[in-house]
Amino acid sequence: MICQECQKRPATMHFTKIVNGEKTEIHLCEECAQENGDIFMFNHSPALTFNNILANLFNMSPSIQHADADVFQAHDLLQCTKCGLTFQQFLNIGKFGCSHCYETFKDQLTPLLKRLHGGNWNHGGKIPKRAGGTVHLRKRIEALKERLQKLVEREEFEEAAKVRDEIKYYEKQLFNREDGE
Repeated sequence: MICQECQKRPATMHFTKIVNGEKTEIHLCEECAQENGDIFMFNHSPALTFNNILANLFNMSPSIQHADADVFQAHDLLQCTKCGLTFQQFLNIGKFGCSHCYETFKDQLTPLLKRLHGGNWNHGGKIPKRAGGTVHLRKRIEALKERLQKLVEREEFEEAAKVRDEIKYYEKQLFNREDGE
């Protein structure tokens, strides 16, 4: 795609603007985008850096993060036990230090993930369709067992009996499939 401004260089910057449901796309090379920096706020706003986007998702401006240390002191105290990364460091660099950080900072990340994913933040994994029904059946049985446990805890025994029967049905299907393979 060629730059819409100079009609010479390849467009490397792609902007989409939606106002009142009307979508406008602009495709510029890096040089033309720099020249039109006032229009796209390159020169006046650091909003396109990952750290600033991350801070905005957490409803914090980076200048506030550093200026108002007392407010964010609790984040500084929260630290991953494996790699030693603090939540404040995560906000500054935009990366976790290890896989354990996800569990350490779960309480801080959950509101962010809910906002990003429209309330659905718990990832159960994806299974390729070609993997077959046994994997899907196992996942279904696992989910039903969790539901059964919750029903028993709430003493909803009639519904729990239905779920138990459904588990038995799917376990029988799973057994038949695995026996046939």
